[in-house]
Amino acid sequence: MAFGSGVLLSAVPFELIAEAYERSGMWPVAGGAVAGAAVYSAANVLLARRGAQHRKRSGQHQPSESEEPGSGSAIALGALLDGVPESVVIGTSLLGGGHLGAATVGAVFISNLPEGLASAAGMRAAGRSRTYVFALWASIAVISGLAALAGYALLGGASPALLAVITAVAGGAILSMIADTMIPEAYSRVHLLTGLVTVTGFLAAFALGHL
Repeated sequence: MAFGSGVLLSAVPFELIAEAYERSGMWPVAGGAVAGAAVYSAANVLLARRGAQHRKRSGQHQPSESEEPGSGSAIALGALLDGVPESVVIGTSLLGGGHLGAATVGAVFISNLPEGLASAAGMRAAGRSRTYVFALWASIAVISGLAALAGYALLGGASPALLAVITAVAGGAILSMIADTMIPEAYSRVHLLTGLVTVTGFLAAFALGHL
């Protein structure tokens, strides 16, 4: 999870925010990023109150359905909330050229592996069935793919400024996700090694973006 955090911390500023800044300037990017972070944080607070606070935790942190009815649905919505901004970014970034698209797709793929593993382990520890876990992640994969396709198809004629703002909104949401869910999970497990592993992920994504 720390490695995935480092990957996204590299991809968002260097591949997304920097590209958005070149297209539209500082104020649209700043406004978009703050808006994305605010919307994500508000939705995250609402879902956390319904049992999705520890949806990325691999240990026995997630509540079971008997302990907190409705928490399964909240966790599913939370996982979807985490995935859609990344998917929209993939779709819009492909409109800006193959280099940015390849680097972004690679970073999201690398970071999603530990996210999915940790979340699935936490679901199993909370007593949720294998069928539930596989159905949830299959559904999220389909919806995220459709979100990426929509971002590519519907915004093909959008102006560079609008694409920049959308990218900044998604980037702000992703940065909030890292701070709210990914780094806390990493630190709870490895403590003082979190920084070292995060930097390793950061450098891996940075190198990927320059190959």
